[in-house]
Amino acid sequence: MTSHSNHPFHLVNPSPWPLLMSLSLMYMLLSTTYWFKINSTPPLMFLSLFMTLMIMFQWWRDMTRESTLQGLHTFKVNLNMKWGMILFITSEILFFFSFFWTFFHSSLTPSIEIGLNWPPSNILSFNPFKIPLLNTIILLISGISITWCHHSILNNYYKTSIISLTLTILLGIYFSMLQKMEYSEASFAINDSVYGSTFFLTTGFHGLHVLIGSSFLMVCLMRLIKMHYSMIHHFSFEAAAWYWHFVDVVWIFLFTFMYWWPN
Repeated sequence: MTSHSNHPFHLVNPSPWPLLMSLSLMYMLLSTTYWFKINSTPPLMFLSLFMTLMIMFQWWRDMTRESTLQGLHTFKVNLNMKWGMILFITSEILFFFSFFWTFFHSSLTPSIEIGLNWPPSNILSFNPFKIPLLNTIILLISGISITWCHHSILNNYYKTSIISLTLTILLGIYFSMLQKMEYSEASFAINDSVYGSTFFLTTGFHGLHVLIGSSFLMVCLMRLIKMHYSMIHHFSFEAAAWYWHFVDVVWIFLFTFMYWWPN
């Protein structure tokens, strides 16, 4: 029996995924805390990680069905989702703002405990014109390629959109590989004064955002191959593109102030 509504909003059906995701994340947090204590990976961590990935997949599957097969994402629903994504990115901006606040508070007025110098005299900082500059170029090119993909979708260039989105994903993976290499060659650690703490905390969270953004784009690539997007209906890709541009802008600030400026 088909029901009709007299409003443009989408009232979601009862779903088990929010509750199961909350429980899975809680178990992951507890297992991570236990891992820090015993210095050995507990089986519960792998189980909770597997459950989280499975719930994510099935939750995204349901939302994809709502937006494509069932046609429940109306113009009003898309508008609300756009505002939700804008507010989410705003919260992420404030998240990184707190890290930069800590960095500038410590760098502009270095305390006597670190020798009144920034960076501290016993720390050898990275050369900004090696891996950091290469990573900057990679992210700038990825920003161009994802814009190219958006232009291709808007003009119904199917093959070009797949090629440009695949290029963006590969550049994101390459960035993560280079960052891992950079961390392995670092001459200081996260517990080396406030410099090491702010550096690894900020760049580490940015690296995590790159991994999340790459996963976001992989899902978009799968949907693009399955022809879920059209010239006028592709908000999930737009949200991923906004997120990726946000990651690019944050990295420019990171490169300028945490790599180049201290040198």
